[in-house]
Amino acid sequence: MLRMDQYEYIRMAHRVYEKGIREIERDTGHSRNTIRKALKGEMSSYAKRGKQPFPVLGPYLETIEGWLKEDKERPKKQRHTAKRIFERLKSEQGFLGAETTIRHYVREAKARIGIGGMKAYLPLDPSVGEEAEVDWGSAMAVLGGGEVQLKFFCMRSKYSGKHFVRFYPCERQQAFFDGHIEAFRFFGGIFRVLIYDNLSTAVEKVLRGKERVERESFGRFHAYYNFTPRFCNPSSGNEKGGVEGLVGFARRNYMVPVPEAESMDKLNEKLLADCLSYGSHRISGREKTVSELFEDERSHLIALPAIGFSNVETLSGKVDPYSTVRVDKNRYSVPTRFVGLKVETLVGFDRVDLYYERKKIGSHARVFGNNKWQLDPDHYLELLQQRPQAFDSARPIREWRKRWPESLERLLEKFQASQGETHGIKDFISVLLLYRDHGAQDIEAAVELGLENGIGSSAGVKHLLLHSKAEPDFTPLSNWPVTPRADVSVYGELGGVE
Repeated sequence: MLRMDQYEYIRMAHRVYEKGIREIERDTGHSRNTIRKALKGEMSSYAKRGKQPFPVLGPYLETIEGWLKEDKERPKKQRHTAKRIFERLKSEQGFLGAETTIRHYVREAKARIGIGGMKAYLPLDPSVGEEAEVDWGSAMAVLGGGEVQLKFFCMRSKYSGKHFVRFYPCERQQAFFDGHIEAFRFFGGIFRVLIYDNLSTAVEKVLRGKERVERESFGRFHAYYNFTPRFCNPSSGNEKGGVEGLVGFARRNYMVPVPEAESMDKLNEKLLADCLSYGSHRISGREKTVSELFEDERSHLIALPAIGFSNVETLSGKVDPYSTVRVDKNRYSVPTRFVGLKVETLVGFDRVDLYYERKKIGSHARVFGNNKWQLDPDHYLELLQQRPQAFDSARPIREWRKRWPESLERLLEKFQASQGETHGIKDFISVLLLYRDHGAQDIEAAVELGLENGIGSSAGVKHLLLHSKAEPDFTPLSNWPVTPRADVSVYGELGGVE
């Protein structure tokens, strides 16, 4: 191979000093072919060998090839790296060569076998109103003062980039369906194709290629809304890269700092406002903003059905001796008079409603996990009046006492002091029963008034409650005129009167 100074000398000698090739051959020692190549064109750089030899690896090539071919059937994160192959060859087969030799060969072999390496992608131009992508993410939030791990549902239009995000306590199928329903309402219509990875809430079994066995309930859902699901190849999140990016975008922009709210509904109100305000951004290669593209897209979406999908599961169960019905490994209470009876349960993604002979007898926020109890203390009050000694240790009462006003504690103490412990508890439960028919604010105002005026029974509290509601101009007892007490000592003097 010619050095640059030799290349320059050959061309200068021939072109400027008009030396012949034979003379230059004598001067430089280079062959005539080399000289002709230098005169013909630019100096060529170093040319790689057509095939890289690995003589030191000769005895080990078959082993390395075998390991790499087996890796094609292994999980991506559990395949051999060049370092791991080097370590195995050293420990298992006494390899004495360098790790760089292994690295060079493994890089070439993986490319040849089709393992790893960067994939090529096609630039796409999505059709208006045609496709959207769906995925889940997870994030921390503070609800009611306590930290919780939540899931968030994401749907993103491929054409406009407009997106919808909503928090849920879990990724179960009813939450999955509700996410779609709320997203369709947000977008004002339905995309013709929705793209998913192989979610267990939608796919029962992944078959070869693009074939999937869908869950029957998911089939009913997309048939009702008239969209076509399309599933990515396993471990190919890039096939819905837009929504994959949205998961990270939402977490960084909508969930930093960690969001706080009193309830899930309040949390989602803020998230909805964030989604509505997003739109001034321009996607790379597009002239219009996200909001402008979405306005073009809105009219191309499938219209929403007049009646939404009934995202409720109907179950039946028997009320156990604790006056609860088991639903999805958790318990929900009903009034104690229904113990032993069969009831119907309507299970939504966030509510559980219980019915007996078509009459609602209980309603609870749905809980997730195992062996959690949702107990309404009102369901146990009659039983507690029969068993007042269990009042302090009854779970529904203990939970209620954590949040009821301090005035109720003072009233209970007063009843027990004036009537005795057992009768005082029974009479206090009569006050708690007033919550069935009256507002908490009215009851607690009557309790406060009763405490101020020394009332020591439930009848007195009930009288104050009813009388104050019947007569708006009712004068509080504290403002009534005080009648002087009679001096009974004078009656002792009457005995001496004839």
